[in-house]
Amino acid sequence: MSGGQICGKLKVKGVNHMSELRYVRCGDYLIPDLTLNVKVYPPLGKYGRMREKYLREHRHLLYSTMLLGGRLDEHLHEIDVAARKRMDQLMRQMAETAGITEELKACDPMRWVGEMNAIKMQAEEMILEELIYN
Repeated sequence: MSGGQICGKLKVKGVNHMSELRYVRCGDYLIPDLTLNVKVYPPLGKYGRMREKYLREHRHLLYSTMLLGGRLDEHLHEIDVAARKRMDQLMRQMAETAGITEELKACDPMRWVGEMNAIKMQAEEMILEELIYN
């Protein structure tokens, strides 16, 4: 028992996966040395933050359940990644369908920018409907 730690056994009826707890001495008290297995995700992007805001403001129960269950960060990360991939895919498809090419970009850059902005807005509306506000 070095370093001020004392190992104790915890027997919980019906629970076999946790047979030993470690304690840390803090003055006269023994405090359980508990840690959470938390996966760290990269910072949320635009769509992950939008999904979080939607859940927090409009789906209180789902937000609280996911937060307390430790699944909120994973969910938001998945939504953010899926939304960005879907955005790239939709913009590529819509630009191809509309006939917007690199040739147009070279010949008439202002028209190309206007067309691409319109496509981006349409694609974003679809993503918001499919992934964020669903």
